[in-house]
Amino acid sequence: QATMPRTAAAAAAAPKRKLSEYQKAAVEIKQLVKADPNKGPTLVRLAWHSSGTYDKAQRDGGSGPGTIRFKEELAHGANAGLGAAVGWLEPIKRKHPKLSYADLFTLAGVVSIVQMGGPAVPWKSGRVDGKPAQVTPDGRLPAADKGAPKATAAALRQTFGRMGFNDQEIVALSGAHALGRCHPDASGYAGPWTPTPTLLTTAYYSLLLNEKWTPKKWDGPLQYEERSGKLMMLPSDLTLVQDARFAKYVRLYAKDSKRFYADFSAAFAKLLELGAEGLTPTSYV
Repeated sequence: QATMPRTAAAAAAAPKRKLSEYQKAAVEIKQLVKADPNKGPTLVRLAWHSSGTYDKAQRDGGSGPGTIRFKEELAHGANAGLGAAVGWLEPIKRKHPKLSYADLFTLAGVVSIVQMGGPAVPWKSGRVDGKPAQVTPDGRLPAADKGAPKATAAALRQTFGRMGFNDQEIVALSGAHALGRCHPDASGYAGPWTPTPTLLTTAYYSLLLNEKWTPKKWDGPLQYEERSGKLMMLPSDLTLVQDARFAKYVRLYAKDSKRFYADFSAAFAKLLELGAEGLTPTSYV
């Protein structure tokens, strides 16, 4: 009578690991992105915009109450198109009703980062969904252009400084522009930043440094293109190489992907915890 190898028999006999609700939801998010990789960058943007409204002086906004699901916040200019991402997550929310929307949106961001080749970002749970009255005023997210490089750099520092980020963290978080693309019917801008918009790499920084970027000739807002015209950069992207204090970090990350992944992971984790209290470190893998 044939017998199974000892290792196979042990594996068959071993009890299956019981997944938490967060881990089950993470598996479903991973499947969502695997089925359509283009959803990954949008889910990262959802997590980002859900968190990036935080104001440390006023102590409001941020990921805590999950208000980006409300029509009042989805109507903000920078959130154009994110209603679809909220919709993608609704079936997962229905299957796991104990998860708050606020936790689900941020969880979708970290799971998508890993699925797109990025680092594992530490994540915490425990956000409590709020009400529409907690939606913050429009205009708190970073602006793509303030009319001149110095003004755009100043606006970046003001916006991120309001959340508690320094220059290094600003440049690290900007590396997420390796993902996705702009859509004229959403932001008004058009095109991807890199040739691999569903992979988180250091290509964004290398392209900023090594390509010649010239203004795109079109009817839309000011953006820049390289020689092929297939890739684009926003004025706020070029500010990172025009400003000396930002540029040193662009050069660092362009040559050191390990450092970028470490710094991005730390900054993105910090971003997703803004405006949330009493969180618990939680495994999602």
